[in-house]
Amino acid sequence: MIINRKTFIKTSSLAAASFLFPNFLRALTLPEAIAMNGKTLIILQLSGGNDGLNTIIPVKNDIYYKVRNQISIKEQDALKLTDEAGINPNLTFFKELYDNGELAVMNNVGYPEPNKSHFRSMDIWHSASDSNQFLNTGWIGRYLDEACHTCENPTQAVEIDDLLSLAMKGDKNKAIAFKDPKKLFDNSQETLYKKLAADHHDHEHDLASYLYNTLGNTISNSGYIFEESKAKPTDKIYPSTQIGKDFKTIASLIKSDINTQVYYLSVGSFDTHNNQNIRQNLLFKNINEAVETFTKDMKENGKFNDVMIMTFSEFGRRVAQNASNGTDHGTANQMFFISGGLKKKGLLNNLPDLQNLNYGDLIYTEDFRKIYATVLKKWLNSDDKKILGKTNGYYDFI
Repeated sequence: MIINRKTFIKTSSLAAASFLFPNFLRALTLPEAIAMNGKTLIILQLSGGNDGLNTIIPVKNDIYYKVRNQISIKEQDALKLTDEAGINPNLTFFKELYDNGELAVMNNVGYPEPNKSHFRSMDIWHSASDSNQFLNTGWIGRYLDEACHTCENPTQAVEIDDLLSLAMKGDKNKAIAFKDPKKLFDNSQETLYKKLAADHHDHEHDLASYLYNTLGNTISNSGYIFEESKAKPTDKIYPSTQIGKDFKTIASLIKSDINTQVYYLSVGSFDTHNNQNIRQNLLFKNINEAVETFTKDMKENGKFNDVMIMTFSEFGRRVAQNASNGTDHGTANQMFFISGGLKKKGLLNNLPDLQNLNYGDLIYTEDFRKIYATVLKKWLNSDDKKILGKTNGYYDFI
């Protein structure tokens, strides 16, 4: 394929422009929006591999204290959940949620033949694939493909980030990624981008045509997103941390009339190979403060029963600490579910069995795809079997 100089220059300008805008749904201007069921899912990714054993602490387990003589959370410091389990002392609000029946915890979540690479394991979680299967679409992206055949406004799924995760990419539809609705709108008003978008007609080169479509549709929809974000701004004072700002953006959008059902955000890094407690404690404090402000905001606005926060990490850590007062890449982990609409609360299953390990790693008992199926079917009211490609069964906590 030969591209002449004029087309090359225009295409290069468009490619440069695209870096300032989010990755939008390709079906941006179709005539009808997704049918909302009133439920909102917020996926909080704990990037880097959070250490689950120092999150939900087995306070009566001698093995835990023996192999973690430097970094274990002492029983007297852990916030008591049950006689056998406590929660990290930096997650004080999570303890309050637990006491109120607004928190559920699934232990030992993983998948067969686990992969300890950050990138590969995250791809597996994002795509809901088998460990030996490679997919180029994500589970939320395929949800969009299934549910969003025709969408007027491209806001059914939003990632609060500058780049779009694999989890949010479908075959036909993709979610939106942006950090700040105002910055998105301001960028869309730049003269150069408007001029480029105005030159929107058929092009013989697919790349140029795609970039023109993306830019034009971004500009035409950025105003809608910005207006919705400021329609009912939250009056809560959120933490000044990045996760606090991200939850504030989500809160303002939830309170507006925007039709988003899935929000995605991440925090980290939890890759605690050394001095684990210092890093994990700080991250937990930031998460705790942001989730507390957001939850109280949702409760005061009558939204909490229809909003659910779900956390995950690409893997847990090894059971024993390493020589640097940290932990190395492991396998199974827990997931949190926070909502006023849970049907089951508390610890949903047993703590990890530290006597039955696979070369020092936890053995999973719960497949994460069964959790995805439960969320898709019971919270998002969608066809989980079609989206995930097989029958996984369901849990009954929602």
